[in-house]
Amino acid sequence: MNLIRCLQISHVNEAIQQMKKVGVDSTGIKLMEGKTLHFNLKIEGIDPRTANLLKQELLSSGGDVAVDRRGLDCSANETDALLMGTQKNFEKLILKLEQYPNLHPLGQSIKKTIKNISKTHHSIRCRRRTLPLGKQTLLMGVLNVTPDSFSDGGLFFDKEKAIAHGLRMVEEGADIIDIGGESTRPGSKLLELEEELRRVIPVIESLAKEVDIPISIDTYKSTIAQKAIGAGAQMINDISGLHFDPNLAQVAVKEDVPIVLMHIRGTPETMQKDVHYDSLFSEILQYLRESIKRAESAGIDPRQIIIDPGIGFGKTLEDNLLIIKYLYEFRVLGKPILLGTSRKTFIGRILDTEVADRLEGTLSSIAIGVFNGAHIIRTHDVLQAKKAIAVADAIRLAGT
Repeated sequence: MNLIRCLQISHVNEAIQQMKKVGVDSTGIKLMEGKTLHFNLKIEGIDPRTANLLKQELLSSGGDVAVDRRGLDCSANETDALLMGTQKNFEKLILKLEQYPNLHPLGQSIKKTIKNISKTHHSIRCRRRTLPLGKQTLLMGVLNVTPDSFSDGGLFFDKEKAIAHGLRMVEEGADIIDIGGESTRPGSKLLELEEELRRVIPVIESLAKEVDIPISIDTYKSTIAQKAIGAGAQMINDISGLHFDPNLAQVAVKEDVPIVLMHIRGTPETMQKDVHYDSLFSEILQYLRESIKRAESAGIDPRQIIIDPGIGFGKTLEDNLLIIKYLYEFRVLGKPILLGTSRKTFIGRILDTEVADRLEGTLSSIAIGVFNGAHIIRTHDVLQAKKAIAVADAIRLAGT
């Protein structure tokens, strides 16, 4: 009996490698590589006539489109459509859509989406160095200079303790240090600017003189970000994705630093009240798409933008699990992905543990996140996370 294997091919390089093992020549590989990659693209809220045209065109090349019955008979005003096909099927569809002037933009959107999905490597420019993203997952160490953060509040509120911990994280293998002076735990309230500055600026100034890795300022306030960069920070981490302080974008432009745009539902004070999404991924993607638009419209280099789905920031337990499980969905935005699961409440609920006993759960979520496409992991436990990431990366990159 012949042996039959089921190959998991998620990238064109894997397809090429498998065809070479079979003995296919370069011409054959070029013809067939696009047939090995299958995409399921969901388009929401389109005209039923457009959905039917897409179905007709994809069927003609071997693909298909799933549409609601009311979309098929055009009795609805709009419909969702699930487009199914190989890369080759979609390439043919895009060419056909160019023949319809009103559908050309849709064709270009599909083309851009497939390009974004296929892009696994990025790089960001910090002032002292350029960080490659995709080959090895980078680690961002958390340094909260606060008395009330959910995980380590008060541990590093003292300046000297904060500096010592920052240096220790560098020794343990952190690629970035993320310094924040305001707690954004659920229910937390706004902190006065002067107090936030008093907490973070001395620590940034001291660490910037002693470490070679980039320092990130964890803030959504333009004034804090500007002064932090003046003190030596080289990156901005904004939990609001430019929704709280639009002027923050101008700081990133002026200083030419990377910016992390995160999704949050509401504010830290309200985000965990009556949490509900009609469509979890659609709403997060729309929010982040708007954040990216604001950033790029302000003049931020598109290559300097990182996105973060915001684990725990206005999410239920199930929401958090789904985001980690299907993290690769965020590749459609074409940006590097940052994931922060460290010691968070969803882990405590699964394991029935307090914050101090969530290490194993954190490491598990980190490994899965890396395998599903995270480019940067944000964590409190640098030494342990570094080891978990090394194993996850080794598995992810095996055979490439």
